[in-house]
This record gives sequence, structure tokens and C-alpha cells, in this order.
Amino acid sequence: MNNDLYGATLKQLNTKIIPFIIICYFVANLDKTNISIAALQMNADLGLSTSMYGLGVGMFYISYILFEIPSNVIMTKVGARVWIARIMITWGIVSAGMSLVQTPTQLYVMRFLLGMAEAGFTPGIIYYISCWFPKSNRARAMSFFYMGSVMASIIGLPISGTILNMHGIADIAGWRWLFALEGIPAVALGIMVLWRLPQSPDHAVWLSTEQKGWLKTQLARDNASVEIGAQHSWLSALKNKTVLLLSLVWFLQAFGSIGITLFLPLIIKSMASEQSNIVISLLSAVPFIFACLFMYFNGRHSDTTHERSWHLGLPLILSGLSLTLAIYSSNLLVAYVMLVLTVGFNFALTPIFWAVTTEKLAGVAAAASIAFINTVANFVGLGLPPILGKIKDATNSYHYGLMIVAAALIIGGIIGIMISRPSQPDVSKRATSRLS
Repeated sequence: MNNDLYGATLKQLNTKIIPFIIICYFVANLDKTNISIAALQMNADLGLSTSMYGLGVGMFYISYILFEIPSNVIMTKVGARVWIARIMITWGIVSAGMSLVQTPTQLYVMRFLLGMAEAGFTPGIIYYISCWFPKSNRARAMSFFYMGSVMASIIGLPISGTILNMHGIADIAGWRWLFALEGIPAVALGIMVLWRLPQSPDHAVWLSTEQKGWLKTQLARDNASVEIGAQHSWLSALKNKTVLLLSLVWFLQAFGSIGITLFLPLIIKSMASEQSNIVISLLSAVPFIFACLFMYFNGRHSDTTHERSWHLGLPLILSGLSLTLAIYSSNLLVAYVMLVLTVGFNFALTPIFWAVTTEKLAGVAAAASIAFINTVANFVGLGLPPILGKIKDATNSYHYGLMIVAAALIIGGIIGIMISRPSQPDVSKRATSRLS
């Protein structure tokens, strides 16, 4: 193994691909979750109860679920570059259009259209990364990708809170400014995808011939050992036991990533009702700083030690335990710190999960399976927000709903440890590199 060639190739991948997809994923999650900040004004303007807001959040996931798998299958036919560009341009237009809604029904329709437009983006990018990064560096690559999601909360929530304070400018409500302004970047980035993301290593002008040859050889070697490969149809892959169990783990972790994230500003507002919307948005961003750190170090340590099971399952268990402590703590500071840890641990397993998944899958079967796994998790987005909203309306507390979330996280962590297996030593693991 030529370590210089290995390092030079990975450096090119890290600088040419990762930063751009981080920005794209940042904007994707900003447009998907900015409704949580908009709710601080929008709910009153549109006459939404907590359960009605939960239904509005959930409408996104109905269409997302329906179109996720077809979107990824189409992507393998037309190419990731063209399809990802299409996704980003259409969701940006719809996201900006949410600024025009006047009734709860219109909100439900626009959220449905947003899910339809965005369907396939996340699994498409995950599949794209698996087509470029060797197994030995994949968890770290995934951690950087998901930092785009987390930064949408670290940076995006305060930005959204600031835009919300534009309330009244030109006689327009702050939450309308929020949707209008945050939809524009997606359209611009979608156009940029067409010339920034190469279709395959063969199309990467920034890789030398030697680097292209090494990368294709390494990826072929990795794909030769997958459980579900190019010889499998996408439909048969969806019936595979491994795919189904991975789907269950991702479904249970989504109780935290979806349930907590979309309600976090409202939960913190219920804990500190005297604070302004700007302060609430800042407090809501802090947990995601820790999520970034936890993802990076967990992914890096997993790649370095070649261990996957405990790096996947343990963070989810700790997330559930932290949430339980937050619920039962009578001290507001302790409860907030536990919420911070809940979010941090919940995101920590993400790069490991997708590294494990893409180490077991390849080809069109991988694209369909990744979409299927993500689709199953999105049923949580469809059902959980309305349920949490109804429980809150009925009990005037988030505690009972959050206990459901905590239990799901702990169970998911246990299953994750059981079904994942430590990577076996191979040539790629004898090479060492650092993603930075």
C-alpha cells in the first residue's frame, strides 16, 4: 500500500466533496426544521394547537415516506448529480412558498409538498459517499456529512431566531420572512451541484489517473465483501433480514432525532417561559454543538479501532438514560444539561450506523435499502409529533411523551449492539489516514 497515494487521494475527497455536501445538508435541515422556530409565532397567527402543529410537522413525512424509495431508484438511473440538483431546487421553491400560507390546511399541504420535493436527498447523499470513500474512512466521512444537519441547529436556530425578529418589517410577520429567506439558498446550491459534484471518480478532474485507479480498486475490494451486492435486485434487498434489523434500529433512534429536535425550542420554552425567543433559539442550539463533537470523535475512534458495535449501540443507550434523568430532574440546570447530552449521544451513533450499513450493502440494492431504512425511520416523523402534541395538550406536560422517546432509544441501542459486528481486518484497515 502506497500510504502517500492513500493520503493524497483521501485529502482530495475531503476537500472537494465533503465541504460542499455539508453545506447542502445544512440547508436541507434548515428548511426542514425551521418550522420549530417559526412555531413560536406561526402557531398563534394560524390558530394552531400543539397537536395541530404536530400534524403539520408530520405531513412532511407522509410524502417523504411515499417518494423516498422511488426517488433513490431513479437516482441510480439518471445519476446522483442531476437528481440531487433537482431535489434541492424544488424543495427550495416549496420552502420559500411556505411564507404564503394563510390557514392550517395550507400549511399541511405545503409541508406535504416539501416532503415530496426533498424525498431521497439524505439516502442519496449517503449512497454517494459510499461510492467515493473506502470503508476505512467511511464513518468519519459520514460524521462530517451529518455535521451539516447539526450545524442547521447550531447556526440555523440562532439565525432563524434573528429572522423571526424581523416581525413587522414591510408589514410581514417574522415567521413569513423566515420561510421566504431560508428557501433561497437551496435553489442556488441545487444549481451549483451540477458542476461541483462529479458523477463518479472517473469524472473527477481533480484526481490524478493514479488516484482514480487506486480509489476504484479499493472500492471494488470493499464491495466484494458486502452481504448484499450488485447481484441483488433492489426489491429482494428490502426483504433481507439485515436490512430489516438495521431499519428497526434507525426507526428507534429517530424517536430522539425527530421527536426531540422538532420540539426542542418548545420544550425549552416550557422550562424557561420568561426568556425571549432569541434566548430560546440560542439555548436550543447548544445541544447540537455537542452533537457535532460526539459524532466526530465517535466516528474517528470507531474507524481507528475498527470497532462498530459498541460505538453504534452505547451512545443510543446513554441518550435514553440522559433523557430519563432530564425528565425526572427538579433542577432546571441539570435538566437542561441532560437534554444537551441526550441530543449529543443521539447523534453520536449516526456516522457509525451508516458506515455499518454501507459496509453490508452495495450497488442499486444499497441505494434502495438506504432509502428503505430512512423511510422506515420517517414513520416516526409521521406519527410521533402528533402523538407528542396530543399528550402535551392532554397533560400540559412533555414528560410522558418524552418517556416514550427515552424507552425507544434504550431499546434501539441494545438491538444495535446485538446486530452489528466489528469490522474484520482487511487491507484497507492496515492503511492509516486522518480526516481533518
